[in-house]
Amino acid sequence: MNKEGLCLNYEFALIGYPIKHSLSPWIHERFLQQTELAGSYSIIEIDPEESFQKAVDKLKQSSLNGFNITVPYKEKIMPYLDEIDDQAKQIGAVNTVLCKDGKWVGYNTDGMGYMRALLNKYPEIANNKEQAILLLGAGGAAKGILYALLHHGYENITIANRSLERAHELARANDRIKVVSLEEAETGLASFQLVIQTSSVGMKPYETEQIISLEKINQEAVVSDIVYQPLLTSLLKEAKAYGAKIHFGHSMLLYQAQYAFEIWTKKKPDMTSLDKQLKLELEG
Repeated sequence: MNKEGLCLNYEFALIGYPIKHSLSPWIHERFLQQTELAGSYSIIEIDPEESFQKAVDKLKQSSLNGFNITVPYKEKIMPYLDEIDDQAKQIGAVNTVLCKDGKWVGYNTDGMGYMRALLNKYPEIANNKEQAILLLGAGGAAKGILYALLHHGYENITIANRSLERAHELARANDRIKVVSLEEAETGLASFQLVIQTSSVGMKPYETEQIISLEKINQEAVVSDIVYQPLLTSLLKEAKAYGAKIHFGHSMLLYQAQYAFEIWTKKKPDMTSLDKQLKLELEG
């Protein structure tokens, strides 16, 4: 540690499976360079057929200062943590762990990272807490984003999902949240100012798939898709064709990583050039 209490050589990692092609090392290496901190970010794959307990025991013996954790272990890691942030508890999943003073502390940066990304691109959204928001999907990502929306004061939210049971389960977070089928969401699409696609529909190699048709989209609406491979998803292509504003998924990846980096180092990387760099990286 130096005089400011910062580590002299940070060791970070991503835990999950399969993650060999993750962009997290690319992102965090640039964060380290930009903040002039020495360190590394590695990939640690844990095959689901291996013993997770043994893998955790090995990690406990490592010199990691922190790690990100992704599918399929965001919930599985929780019993092994010494402390869990209230936000992560409410979401029911952890994607960031701080290793400090012999303790593991769990956080979830997905939802708040998403909101940072969205409000950075469309700051005017912050001024309209009553706008109608359509959340497509009811999985883990939807849970984190819903928590962040409610935390920021948005309550005019409708959830649409294939499984209405899962949507109702998610809607329990607030009694003002409405639940509709995907077909009903399509029919009433013109009434929404913000549409957030939180599922994996449209991700490579199924680029032509779309969760709903945007034929009735409000031209003043913002359509946001958390899928970032491909960068311009089928949903965003259609939104653009109908004149709506679009929000790319890679920015959520970047801003949730920024939030995790802050937790680990107390330093906040500047995103101005990194957003463009990551976009170029994804475009090949």
